[in-house]
Parts: sequence; C-alpha cells; structure tokens
Amino acid sequence: VIGDWSSDVCSSDLRGVASTGTMAPEEVPKYPDPVKICCLGAGYVGGPTMSVISKMCPDIKVTVCDLNERRIAAWNSANLPIYEPGLQEVVEEARGRNLFFSTDIDAAIRECTIIFVSVNTPTKKTGIGAGEAADLTYWELAARRIAHVCNTTGDGSPKIIVEKSTVPVKTADAMASVMAASCTTTNFQVLSNPEFLAEGTAMDDLFKPDRVLVGGAETPAGHAAVQCLANVYRRWVPTAQVLTTNLWSAELSKLTANAFLAQRISSINSISALCEVTGANVNEVAHAIGVDTRIGSKFLKASVGFGGSCFQKDILNLVYLCRSFGLPEVAEYWNQVIVMNDWQKTRFAQNMVSSMFNTVSGKKIAILGFAFKKDTGDTRETPAIDVCNKLLEENAVLSVFDPKVTREQMYLDLGKEKMDKMQIEDDPYLCCAGAHAIAVMTEWDVFKKLDLQKIYDAMQKPAFIFDGRDVIDHETARKIGFEVWAVGKSSFNAGAK
Repeated sequence: VIGDWSSDVCSSDLRGVASTGTMAPEEVPKYPDPVKICCLGAGYVGGPTMSVISKMCPDIKVTVCDLNERRIAAWNSANLPIYEPGLQEVVEEARGRNLFFSTDIDAAIRECTIIFVSVNTPTKKTGIGAGEAADLTYWELAARRIAHVCNTTGDGSPKIIVEKSTVPVKTADAMASVMAASCTTTNFQVLSNPEFLAEGTAMDDLFKPDRVLVGGAETPAGHAAVQCLANVYRRWVPTAQVLTTNLWSAELSKLTANAFLAQRISSINSISALCEVTGANVNEVAHAIGVDTRIGSKFLKASVGFGGSCFQKDILNLVYLCRSFGLPEVAEYWNQVIVMNDWQKTRFAQNMVSSMFNTVSGKKIAILGFAFKKDTGDTRETPAIDVCNKLLEENAVLSVFDPKVTREQMYLDLGKEKMDKMQIEDDPYLCCAGAHAIAVMTEWDVFKKLDLQKIYDAMQKPAFIFDGRDVIDHETARKIGFEVWAVGKSSFNAGAK
C-alpha cells in the first residue's frame, strides 16, 4: 500500500546513477500524437497543472490520480479540495471531456505515455538528514508502482516519467535507477519539469508562464522525450519561453529560484527591524531600491515572514546538499535565510507581548488570517502557526478568522489541545469583539475594507493593532484611537503612514 500522494511538494536527498532508460543510447522511441497524460498526485501542483493542460489541449486525455479517495471525490464535485482563483471554472470546463480524476492508478499508468510524478516528499523527521533532507518514501513507491504496472500489464510502449515536484540535483538518477532495476519490458526516459507556481496566482502562472523548463538526458532518446513534453506546452506557451536543459540544470534551477526569492524576503525583513529602531519606513526603503532595474521591486514586501510549501523545504534541502558535497560555507549562507525568517516570526510575537505591558495572559487576541498568503487556503509553514503557538505559550486567548482556511485544517496545524483554547469565527467582527489586540497575519483584501471604527468600539481599551502584512490604513486607525504597530515602521509613531 502506497501512502497519500496528494501534497505535491518539495525535495529529496536520494541520488542514483542512471539517467536514461533501458534502451540502447541510439534507440529513439516513437511517441503517439496526441499523447495521453496522467499525474500521480492530486494536490496543489498536480491538480491545477493538469487542469490547464486539459483546457489548452482538448485533444489530449489527462487523468489525475491519487490514493486519497476523499480528495478524488472532491475533485469530481462542486467543492474542489483546494482553493485557487479561476481553478473551479477551468476544471468544470474540461472535467468529463478530457480531464478525469481517478483512484485507478494502474489503469492510468498503463494507458498513458507521459506520467507526471507530483507526490508528497515531506522533510525527514528522523535519521540521516533529519530536519533538512526530504523523505522519499512516496516518491520511490511511485517509481516502483510505475515499474510494476509496466512489467505486469504494460504493452511495452515507451514511457516518459516527469519529475514535477521540486527535487534536488541527481534525483532523476535515482528514479531512473529504480526504474532500470525494476522495469525490464519498457523503454523509458526520466525528465525534470519543475513547477514555478505561486499559490494565489497559480492559474495565471500556468496560462502565462515566465518560462517552462524541461530537462532531460543528453542523448538522442533523451532529446526526443524532452521535445515530446515541450511540444505539449508549446500549444499555448511561446516557443522562446519553453526552455530545454540537461536534467541537473533543471533540477537545480528550481531549488535556486526558490532560494533566491526567499532570500529577498528575509533580506527586506532584516532591514525592517533596522527601520523600526531608526525611524525609517521599510516601504520607502523598498521602493527606493526596487526602482533600481538591477534589483527590481518584486519580493521586497516586508512582513511577519514567508511560508508555503516550498521555500523553507527547498532551502533546507539546498543546505543539506551543500553539506553533503562538502560545501559548509555555502550551506551556512543559505541556512541564514531560514534563521532570519524564524527570527522575524518570533520577533513579531515578542513585540506583541512587550507592547501590551509585557503580558497577554488571559487577554483575547484576534488573529486575522491563517493562510500563509491571500487567495489560498494553504497553511503549510504559515507564520500564523508560529505566532499563535507563542501567544498560547503566554496564555493568551485567541480568536481566529480566515475566509478560506477550514476549522479542520487549523486542528491539524495546531492540535486539539491548543484548539480547545481557541475560538474559530466565521465573521471578522465577531473575531475582534472584546479583543485587546488584533494581529493581521494574512494580506486578505477583505481586511483592507473593514470598518475600523466598528471594530474599535467593540474592543477592550487600549486597543492594539499589530499589522504583519501592511494592509490596514494605519493613519485612519490611529485617528480612531488604535495603538498601531507595523512591520518596518517606528513603533506606535503617530507620524508613520
């Protein structure tokens, strides 16, 4: 029995030696046109990616598989298991036409030429590499499942196995090694096709990507497989934006991209602390450096910290790889990005306690937002978990509102014992009523439109706002009577905007 494949994120440390299939190097397979595609893993990457492929390529049959029956049932219903703006409409257009969601994994593997592997690779909790490297259990089991199906029920038709989850350099070797040792009847190629999606904008990222990256073995058979997959994307992505590389460059490019993006967030967050003690405004500093075309303005928004499924895992995996290859200085350089992010979350909670007369014991605090960013229900590595845990350690009474995160998900993230000490509200005004303070943890647009006077009138006094996402109108809030603290701005400075 293979575990739950539904969460399609990040990294591993297993490395192998083979990079191509069982065929002789000169043997170039002929792939059907159109191909049939399946994806193992119906999570945040697999579901949206396959939905867009099915919409843009209506002649290609696409099957999304998962062992989680409830998740597949949700994909086949009006209530999708994940929230992403625009996803519902795309799924409803293609579902039943050329897009299918199924738990019959063997049938999908058997009939498809291109098999995307987008399964869960969580960070290892024990053993070698614990806390940094990823657990490859589901990933390896997926490879063995493919080999088993091809051996026992396959017709010998060539297969293209595509790494879709984020993996480190040489992971394709490991998958090819498993396949070569286990599968003797099928010609196959292993490709790397990392995703570059941002939750909340995933559909736009898929329809209009900056680039699509496909990496494969540098052999005639490898090039043929790369072109077969690249041609699928070229149906709607300009050819110049479909990049082809070798396997190792494709794998490392994804890790590096996430590391650089996270680095920018930690960099501006480090400056936010300096701004708070000097009277500078981090937004003004970010704008001043962002207009420099060498730097650019993206990912320079100071906040309570970054979250999500990939940034921390990818950096930790990069750190582990560097240490494994004897590069401790490089490892420590990238590890500091994580250290700074953890410190920013701790600092936010500590500022709340110190500002509220060094105690929050017995005080109600309203947590506005629990997702790691707006326009998603994803809570993986959300800063809200860390802040809530630290406030609960100080015996605060928490009330939480998030427009998309379910009560069940919060239970999974925080545990029953802590949830018994919290209130989950469906209305932001009820969440804030009677509170001593508000902590804004997610930049949901709805928070920009709140009636601050109504909220202030229903709160304990003095009433505090701790804005971790810079979404509240601070000047208006101060005029109403709020004590306002915001990341990267002088603490409770009435002149700050």
